[in-house]
Amino acid sequence: MDVMGDKATLFETGRFVQPSGEEATTPDESRGETAEAVETGEAVEEMGLRLAAEAGDVEAVSVLGAMLLRRGDLDGAEPYLRAATAQGDRAAANNLGVLLHQRGYPDEAAGWWRVAAVAGSAAAAHALGRHRRECGDEPAAEYWLRQSAEQGHALGAYALADLLEHRGDAAAEQWMRAAAERGHREAAYRLARALDHKECRHGAQCAERGRARGDGEADACAHDNGVLARTEAEQWYRQAAARGHRRAALHLGTILEGRGELKEAGRWYLTSAKDGEARAACALGFLLRDAGDTENAAVWWLRAAQDGDGNAANALGALHAERGQTQTAERWYRAAMDAGDDNGAYNLALLCAEQGRTAQAEHWYRRAAYAGHREAANALAVLLLQGGDTAGAEPWFSKAAEAGSVDAAFNLGILFAGRGEEGVALRWYERAAAAGHTEAALQVAIARLRDGDEQEAERHLRCAAGGGSAEAAYRLAAVLDARRPQQPAHELGEIVHEKTECEEWYERAATQGHRRAQVRVGMLAAARGDVVEAARWYRTAAEAGSRNGAFNLGLLLAREGSEPEAAVWWTRAADAGHGRAALRLALVYARRGELAEGQRWADRAVSLGPAEVAERAARLRDALHEELSA
Repeated sequence: MDVMGDKATLFETGRFVQPSGEEATTPDESRGETAEAVETGEAVEEMGLRLAAEAGDVEAVSVLGAMLLRRGDLDGAEPYLRAATAQGDRAAANNLGVLLHQRGYPDEAAGWWRVAAVAGSAAAAHALGRHRRECGDEPAAEYWLRQSAEQGHALGAYALADLLEHRGDAAAEQWMRAAAERGHREAAYRLARALDHKECRHGAQCAERGRARGDGEADACAHDNGVLARTEAEQWYRQAAARGHRRAALHLGTILEGRGELKEAGRWYLTSAKDGEARAACALGFLLRDAGDTENAAVWWLRAAQDGDGNAANALGALHAERGQTQTAERWYRAAMDAGDDNGAYNLALLCAEQGRTAQAEHWYRRAAYAGHREAANALAVLLLQGGDTAGAEPWFSKAAEAGSVDAAFNLGILFAGRGEEGVALRWYERAAAAGHTEAALQVAIARLRDGDEQEAERHLRCAAGGGSAEAAYRLAAVLDARRPQQPAHELGEIVHEKTECEEWYERAATQGHRRAQVRVGMLAAARGDVVEAARWYRTAAEAGSRNGAFNLGLLLAREGSEPEAAVWWTRAADAGHGRAALRLALVYARRGELAEGQRWADRAVSLGPAEVAERAARLRDALHEELSA
């Protein structure tokens, strides 16, 4: 009876012989038999094998040798394996090779593996292929691994895929997939990783082709293929994770978290973390923190940090810093540095800077910056600039910006603009704006408006305004406002509800506290006849210190017959340097007969201007002077 190929799987070394589902489970075990009963059953089985072996049953001799080898009884197994091998049992030849390899005789082991492999043992072909690769003989290794893989041996397929992948051979994926389909969990994990990387490369290439052609077809292709690749990758991660692969469980958790499936993501993070994956413990901590459970988050961060995860140590440092426990925070930041995480030095620098320990902050910023931490380089440059060391700051800004720091690119723009090098400043502003920096987009827009390129200016203003810049929203509204056709005037109190886009942008800026926008919203409301809305915005601007807001509020109140209250707001505006408000006050006091006070405010209006106001105020002042002198 030819049982050679099957019995090769009875012994698992974790190195050469593939495990199978049948090797460690018997029907009795599956029914929950006790350990003592299992041992008794094995003893009975061994006795039966010994009796059969003594009677000359070659299969029994081979299986008995494999049983003793699995038990670790090399001396007891060797005679049986040699005897069965001499009788032509290929499984025994394979297991004899395993035994000799364990004894430290790899070349003799390879000889027996060759015998078994030639006889058709897929396990022996795999073992021989692995041995030849370790010896540096890749052609021979590929030959034997291919023999094993083509017979359906999962470990052979995986080892062949690994060899081909090392060479950069595209056929590696085919064999990695074959191994994964046969239940090899590491192959499933590596296949998923390969699909992830392929999707990233393909997406970038398709997007680039789409941009080059100026259409969306390639982008659609990238999206569809990307979805398929991500879906397949997830399936393989899930298969590997279900078989106990802790890194696959970590990646699966990351995918699920990115999709917002936090509960399932947490389960896989927990599975991976319990298996000893520090990164999963760290990720689980962040998931718990985001859910508001900082106490349990700290437990998992502590576990990860103790296993050498620098990110978790940083998270613990930040948690203790938030609680005011600065010494403990500093200890964890130092632990992050010891784990090789440059963020530890950066965070320690931030902690020192908050405490006013400038010299120490600079030291830690430098350490992180020299290690390539771009935000640390930017922070160091800011610190040097604040200390007046412009020459020392510029190289660090440049280094950070070249490494991709958006803030550093913006800061370089400010630096060059301060020197009057507007062209260089604009280039850095444009670079930061392209990466989504709101204030940089505003600066680019201002430059484009100055150059008369209104279309490009509008594009950048929309980006900046959409990013939350009140000034950009105001300037965008002003650009749109200038294009509006003249609207018919409305009587006060006659409310018109339609609002234009420019008014919506004015309102967004006004809501964010932009005083000029508040005044403009008030003016537009007044133009629509909405007195209440106009007064509300004028008052908001005036109370925030806007002299135009105070002046316009005074005009509105005066029209409504509240001249005394109007005078109060005009006084505030005039004291802030508003010439027209001063002229209005001069007229008010003149009408009341308070000529001296009227003359004083007229004189003030002359000094404040503008020209037409100064001219009218001068005439009034002279008239009041003549009246007083009469």
